[in-house]
Amino acid sequence: MNLMFFLMRSSWKMVAIAIVTGFLSGGSSAALIALISQAMSQEVTGSLDTLAIAFAGLAFIALTSSIISQVMLIRLAQQAVFQLRLSLCRQILATELAQLEKLGNARLLATLTDDVQSVSDAVRLIPFLCIDLAIVAGGLAYIIWLSWQVFLLVCLLTIVAMGSCQWLLKRGRTWLERARDEQDFLFKHFRTITDGTKELKLHYRRRQAFLQDDLQQSAAAFRRNSVKGLTLFAMTSSWGKLIFFFAIGFVLFALPKLMTISPQTLAGYVLIFTYLMLPMDGLINSLPVISRAGIALKKIEALDISLAGWAEATSTPDRIHQEWKELQLQGVTHAYQTEQEDSNFGVGPIDLTLYPGELVFIVGGNGSGKSTLAKLLLGLYVPQSGEIRFDGQQINDQNREWYRQHFAVVFADFFLFDRLLGLDRSDLDTAAHDYLRRLKLDHKVSVKNGNLSTTALSQGQRKRLTLLTAYLEQRPIFLFDEWAADQDPVFKEVFYTEILPQLREQGKTILCISHDDHYFHLADRIIKLDYGQIEYDKPLKSRS
Repeated sequence: MNLMFFLMRSSWKMVAIAIVTGFLSGGSSAALIALISQAMSQEVTGSLDTLAIAFAGLAFIALTSSIISQVMLIRLAQQAVFQLRLSLCRQILATELAQLEKLGNARLLATLTDDVQSVSDAVRLIPFLCIDLAIVAGGLAYIIWLSWQVFLLVCLLTIVAMGSCQWLLKRGRTWLERARDEQDFLFKHFRTITDGTKELKLHYRRRQAFLQDDLQQSAAAFRRNSVKGLTLFAMTSSWGKLIFFFAIGFVLFALPKLMTISPQTLAGYVLIFTYLMLPMDGLINSLPVISRAGIALKKIEALDISLAGWAEATSTPDRIHQEWKELQLQGVTHAYQTEQEDSNFGVGPIDLTLYPGELVFIVGGNGSGKSTLAKLLLGLYVPQSGEIRFDGQQINDQNREWYRQHFAVVFADFFLFDRLLGLDRSDLDTAAHDYLRRLKLDHKVSVKNGNLSTTALSQGQRKRLTLLTAYLEQRPIFLFDEWAADQDPVFKEVFYTEILPQLREQGKTILCISHDDHYFHLADRIIKLDYGQIEYDKPLKSRS
């Protein structure tokens, strides 16, 4: 997937028109040089007047066609990058969660940020590259008009130059590819810095080992590969300039000895070669940017392939069932592959039935499979075997999006949005204020037009804001993953003894992953997991 093909996928007609106008501009510019050369050799005033009119006409054509070509390609290039960004984001959000977790956040972030930026940097050069190519093509056409023998000599010189540069370009691209591969590890280390700041601050030896063994080595490898690649491209650029000076010297000193050539023709050669140095320099200097864009497009294409086989069916979900009868898991399993090929950790087979208006505690030790079971229940993980039935309807690829809309969730590793996105209610601000008061956050946070005034709060207070969103979603099933772990004792008591019972009284089903065993007596059922299996499903209260 090269850069031009990337643009043509957006609109091949616009690319074709832009290239044609670009070559028209370049050809007109080359014709201007020919006209200048001819005017310098004219002695008749009348002929000079004619040439002046032609000069003005060619200058107008060159200017107009250049503007048209650049504007069209700029608009097309930016539209292509815009579509690329949105397409990648949509594709990531439409991919199964298990596959995204397998790929890792570092790779996704590197592609969304650095790779897309590399493509963006390159497409900004495309309009100018087309003009430069057109000028070079027009200059060569003028050389053919002056003497086809000289053109053949120029072609021979060009072949020698390209052959000598090919090795440099190939090696330079190889080093840049290695630098890009190393960048995935760099992004991983950057996430370690942002997510593990407290742990790194608290342990000097750990911090030094991370800085020296992980970050420094990865950054040094990226720097080393980038320096080698860009050095080879710089050598190519300098070698290209030297070849052009060699061509001018050849025309000035060697060509008159090989063939009869008039001073006017010789001046034309020197003029056109001198004029072509600037666009050729632009073409050569753009090689590192174009190469990086090519590498980035390969990375994007590889990510597309990695995501394509795991795409979920997306559709506008139907209305959710506020009143439902039962949710069943029948023989549901999910396995994680570990580093040893023949060893994996699995959850299931799980047989479980949930009912409306229940307060269910899901308990078990760390690594027992609680979070995996939660993701299976939520439809975020697709069962590898078994099935999920909601009111007798089997959940599959076609209705999984609809099924997920029945859950309001606060994860242990939650993300807090600074806007109440997707909540289209006329009384949104009023309802949000009422809930903020119940959550004892009204003195710190306000809501205006769905926007939170601040999210710069303590971890426990931020979790309360996620509960605010869950309240406002008005969904029939709530799932809380260690929600009370970051709360102070007073509000933890409020959560278990007031908030959860109130939700149950409203007919909501509450699934609460918790280690707070002194509140377990409040549950209707306790489901304990051990090594991915349900050890027991114990009702504490009879269902009415």
